[in-house]
Amino acid sequence: MTDHTAPQPTGPLHGLRVLELAGLGPGPFCAMHLADLGADVVRVDRPGGGTMAVEPRFDLLNRGKRSIALDLKDPADLQTALRLVERADVLIEGYRPGVAERLGLGPDACLARQPRLVYGRMTGWGQDGPRAHTAGHDLTYLAVTGVLHAMGRAGGPPQIPLNLVGDFGGGALYLATGILAALWEVQASGRGQVVDAAIVDGASHLATLVAGLRAGGAWRDQRGVNLLDSGAPFYDVYATADGGHMAVGPLEPQFFAVFAQRLGLGEEAAAQYDPATWPRLRAAIAERFAQRTRQEWTEVFADGDGCVAPVLSWAEAPADPQLRARQTYVDRDGVVQPAPAPRFSRTPATLSGPPAEPGAHTAQVLADWSAG
Repeated sequence: MTDHTAPQPTGPLHGLRVLELAGLGPGPFCAMHLADLGADVVRVDRPGGGTMAVEPRFDLLNRGKRSIALDLKDPADLQTALRLVERADVLIEGYRPGVAERLGLGPDACLARQPRLVYGRMTGWGQDGPRAHTAGHDLTYLAVTGVLHAMGRAGGPPQIPLNLVGDFGGGALYLATGILAALWEVQASGRGQVVDAAIVDGASHLATLVAGLRAGGAWRDQRGVNLLDSGAPFYDVYATADGGHMAVGPLEPQFFAVFAQRLGLGEEAAAQYDPATWPRLRAAIAERFAQRTRQEWTEVFADGDGCVAPVLSWAEAPADPQLRARQTYVDRDGVVQPAPAPRFSRTPATLSGPPAEPGAHTAQVLADWSAG
């Protein structure tokens, strides 16, 4: 049976009111992250519908939120939404540019109601530019930034990093950072503002280190030939005897020495940073790992500074000793899921409630936001 009681948030954002206009991907993830940190997040859902192809209890991006069902094209429901805006500290929307304005919930209308409002906008292309009004997804946004081009092995096509680098890294987390920065500034100015978070901006910003290495001649604009993209044999993934894989990353000489000793490398380990030696070193590393199972190699490298770890599946990861010790994954209502992050010493974040079913808290939200 689904629990429709209100989440009881804790955490450093306790007391912050966030109004989320229902969407997909990075906007909901940003709002979930704020809810994990204690914000009171109310999601405005369309009447009668969710947006995911799973049951609401598995739509984890809605955990810790409350849901109110409003038809924003209905004048009465729009006025209800605007009254909620008056009580909100933050609004999050992920529509194409101009859609919120046409609905009557654009920044001008909302800031007129709540001058201290931080209005968060989440798009792929941004609010302006020649592609701003066109459709896209994580992959197409990454494609134009140079980031996708850099991912993959030498001689092969670009590889798809799920939708973690674009939607959630370059999108949602940059929106969250912008919102928190604007909330800090409003304390001094008393004035809200618009946060324009675009995935193309955030994903490009994530690649700042590589941009500097390229400018300094330490990174080639090719896949699979650089230090961190599988070009170096000591920063790669290797198959084990049982079909598993081990991730190898001893970049520094002192860590590489530990790695080489435990793997049983000989003269192949000389001249770590000489690319001329890398083909022979790669072959030697692959040959050694192929001799034992993933579990055996996990035990070999279990302590010390060899910078080697087993590649675990989604199902296996929660049982990893380190993740288990930190409770990185938790079981909430029978659903194993990542715990809130990061950690706080005085105001710990918790999973305050299960994913909200669309419209489940309409009466409750209207009552307590009107009174508060």
